[in-house]
Amino acid sequence: MSDRDRYIPGVPCWVDTTQPDPEAAVEFYGGLFGWELRNSMPADAEGKYFVARLDGGEVAAVSSPMGEAPPRATWNTYVWVESADETAERVRAAGGTVLAEPFDVMEAGRMAVFADREGAVFSAWQGKEHRGAAIVNEAGSLNFNDLNTRDVEAAKEFYAAVFGWQVLEMDGGFQSWALPGYGQFLDEINPGTVERMATMGAPKGFEDVVGSIAPIPADQPELPPHWGVTFATEDADATAAKAKELGGTVLAGPFDAPWVRMAVIADPAGATFTASQFVPENKDLEV
Repeated sequence: MSDRDRYIPGVPCWVDTTQPDPEAAVEFYGGLFGWELRNSMPADAEGKYFVARLDGGEVAAVSSPMGEAPPRATWNTYVWVESADETAERVRAAGGTVLAEPFDVMEAGRMAVFADREGAVFSAWQGKEHRGAAIVNEAGSLNFNDLNTRDVEAAKEFYAAVFGWQVLEMDGGFQSWALPGYGQFLDEINPGTVERMATMGAPKGFEDVVGSIAPIPADQPELPPHWGVTFATEDADATAAKAKELGGTVLAGPFDAPWVRMAVIADPAGATFTASQFVPENKDLEV
């Protein structure tokens, strides 16, 4: 797969974490996932942007707060688009908010920052030199992007209007975002993808999935709507233990769920993420 055809419009393509102390976050995530991180900003730049690599491929980044953004630790999701400007117009028309108007990021690309109707923040990425994550779904790399929402129906309307996403209903009440045609694209760049999913017993249409929907429980009123990130791991228990050793906090798990074993973790600054181990024998697990 070439750098020019890694993503199609409407697919999450990149994640980074904003950190009040980026050097400390570099130590944590480098130790947890084996990332090699290097600051990509010029020496005289006010902010820092550490790009993380695994086996030479870019997977994520650690950033200092930019501009007037509050120094709060968080993980950020970017969705690949043909035009950040046109996406901004669709966000407005769908009832969302443009938090940062489209702007150029040197020669890397053009981006904008939005909030959906509930306030969940995400970004659009119009790639130029930076073509998104080179490695996904492997240990230490991005596995899923997860919308945590209290109003699923409003989210369905909003993201359908902005990205053309549909909703795939799965056993156990799970819901995922699906982009029609994405599975065909994956099969073109990696022949046999759809057949392999079917052989494993994946739900019909799963090849088009680009993210998940996680309804926020009523007993968590303090949790704001947000986009979360899930990283793949070979051993959820070992990752949870390592996170604690490095100063993080295990908020939930490790626990078993259909297809996976996972843990919800907060890094030392409080940014949360999920570590997920693929466990095929959990396929029919009831929750």
